[in-house]
Amino acid sequence: MAGAIASALLFAYPALAQDSRLSLADRVTRLEQQAQSRDQGGTGLVNQLQQVQSQLQQLQGQVEELQHHLQQLDDKNKAQYADLDARLARLEGGNAGNNGGATGGSNPQAQPGNSSSAATAGAGGNSTSSQPSTPASSANADPAAAQAAYDTAFQSIRAGNYVAAARQFRGFIQQYPNHALVPNAWYWLGQSYFVTTNYAVALDAFKQLVSQYPQSDKLPDAMLKVGYCQIELKKTDAAKATLKQVIAKYPGSDSASLARERLQRLQLQSGN
Repeated sequence: MAGAIASALLFAYPALAQDSRLSLADRVTRLEQQAQSRDQGGTGLVNQLQQVQSQLQQLQGQVEELQHHLQQLDDKNKAQYADLDARLARLEGGNAGNNGGATGGSNPQAQPGNSSSAATAGAGGNSTSSQPSTPASSANADPAAAQAAYDTAFQSIRAGNYVAAARQFRGFIQQYPNHALVPNAWYWLGQSYFVTTNYAVALDAFKQLVSQYPQSDKLPDAMLKVGYCQIELKKTDAAKATLKQVIAKYPGSDSASLARERLQRLQLQSGN
C-alpha cells in the first residue's frame, strides 16, 4: 500500500510542476502583451505628435510664403513709386523754366505778378527761418527770383538731399505764397518729409495741396500720398477711404492703379 502511494506521488509531482510552469509562462505572456500594448499606445502618441509637428511646419511654410509674397508686392510698390516720382521730377524739371511751371494747375489768383522787385531777389527759398519777415506779394514778386528759389529746392530733392529740399520748399511757399508753383512745392515738400519717414508732417503738406488747390495736376498723386501717410500712421480705415476716393475720382490714372493695389493689400492683411 505504501509503495502504491509513493508511486502515485512520483507520477503526480512532474504533472504539478508542469502545470506550475505553464501557469508562470502564461503570466509572463500576459505581462509581455500588456507591455506591448503600452508600447503601442506610446508609439501612437509619438506618431500623433509627429503629425502635429508636420502640420505646424506646413503652416509655418505657408505663412513664410505669404510674407515673402507680401514683401515682393511691397518692393514692387516702392519701385513703382520711385519710378512715378522720377518721371514727375523729369517732367517738372523740363517745364521748370516755362512761365512758372505748367504743372502747377492753380487758380488764376495764384499767378505771379509781372512787376520786378530787387528787394526780394535774394530771398530765394533758402531761408531757414520758419516765419519769413516779409513774404513777397503777387504785386512785387520777382518772377526770376521765385523761379530760381523753386529750382534750387527742386534740384535738392532730385539729388536726394531731402532735408535741404524740405527747408527750401517751405521757404519758397512762405516767400511766394501766390506763385503758380506753390501747389508743386507743397507736393514736393510732403514728399521730402515722406521719404524721411516724417509721416505726420508729410500728411499735413499733402492735405494742404488737396484742400487749397483742387485743380492742381498733382492732386491725384497728393491724395494717394495722403493715403500712404495714413497707412504709416496706422490710420487704416481713413487710408482705405482715401484710396477708394483716388480710385473713384481718377480711375484711369497711375495713382488709381497704385491705390487699387495698396487697397487690396490692406484688405488682405485685415481679412476684409
